[in-house]
Amino acid sequence: MEDKFNAFLSTKEIHSDKQGILAGVRVAVKDNISTKDIETTCASKILKGYIPPYDATAVARLKEAGATIAGKTNMDEFGMGSTTENSAFGPALNPRDITRAAGGSSGGSAAAVAGGLVPMALGSDTGGSIRCPASWCGIVGLKPSYGRVSRFGLIAYANSFEQIGPLATNVTDCAKLFSVIAGHDERDSPSVNKPYNFESLKADIKGKVIGIPKEYFGEGVDAEVAAVVRKAIAKLEELGATTKEVSIPSMKYALASYYVTCTCEASSNLDRFDGVRYGEIAPEMNMPWHDAYTKVRTAGFGEEVRRRILLGTFALSAGYYGKYYVKARYARQVIAKDFEAALKECDFLAGPTMPNVAPKLGELTKNPLEMYQADILTVPANIAGIPAISIPCGTAHGMPVGLQLMGRKYDEETILNAALAYEEAQA
Repeated sequence: MEDKFNAFLSTKEIHSDKQGILAGVRVAVKDNISTKDIETTCASKILKGYIPPYDATAVARLKEAGATIAGKTNMDEFGMGSTTENSAFGPALNPRDITRAAGGSSGGSAAAVAGGLVPMALGSDTGGSIRCPASWCGIVGLKPSYGRVSRFGLIAYANSFEQIGPLATNVTDCAKLFSVIAGHDERDSPSVNKPYNFESLKADIKGKVIGIPKEYFGEGVDAEVAAVVRKAIAKLEELGATTKEVSIPSMKYALASYYVTCTCEASSNLDRFDGVRYGEIAPEMNMPWHDAYTKVRTAGFGEEVRRRILLGTFALSAGYYGKYYVKARYARQVIAKDFEAALKECDFLAGPTMPNVAPKLGELTKNPLEMYQADILTVPANIAGIPAISIPCGTAHGMPVGLQLMGRKYDEETILNAALAYEEAQA
């Protein structure tokens, strides 16, 4: 089964003798999260053979809670992609239909959970990388608020966006895993002292006001997907919530702001992979340094990673820094303020997680712009730094559809409780 879905890159299990909340539970870990004594490659040739000498904080907390590390999961190389096809190890296949993408970049983690290999897994979310595969594979995935979970040991792609988070078969397991990994870590500067108490989880939706951003049902959203999500929102109303339409006027700038900023950060973060500190230089490379540097990075990085490094380097170059990067940062602030304003009117926001169901393999990777556009409904939560969860809410075109709930910063409790209320009502 592991070969069938190509979810695991390594199946070396690390057992814990701790008797915590996850005692005996097998948890898979995305391949960009450092695991002591287990190869961690970010699904890239350039990190082949790299074995971290330490655990990421999230992994250390799993072990303290008694979990068994089942292995490392496939992903888009360095987290750059929405389908887990941009991997040096080949694509992760969707267990619901193996001719379709599992989503990305945490596609291996989602496939491992959806395929029954493990009950829960860790992923990371930079622009939707937990919620996208959760939606397309029909499981639960939570992107925590920025700073709620330590990023220490997460190999950086775009530091100011990314966050480690849980994927699971149900809301309860997702909340349980989140309670283990959340909390302050002095080794991660944005980390906040806000642990999550699993005992607070309860099916609670009565009296809540749900904001429905009109932009989440606009151009580009599949009509059948939109209909399924609206039906799910109607169910939340039946359970005692009320809804109101809200607007995020700056949503139209979200993709541009995100892709300019994250590629700039990627250009800087991936500069270290040079064949000396990381990556291998072949012994026969008796050539000038700049030639060796180019050769190593061309061979070690895949096409999508090279594309984003080039885009980021260009946007940061003299004469273009102010034209692109500075404007993107300003747009990011405007978007965050629009979400803050919308969430003052309501308890949380609801809409589709993804504008479409899982595509056939190869459909998005052949056109990078289409792949980037698939992130339009997930990227805003990363820009605003707010929590967002995707839960299964039905099917369209025979494939799973995700309902996305987005809350106020550090208020994961409200969206987890609402998600549980919906899940129990559907059981």
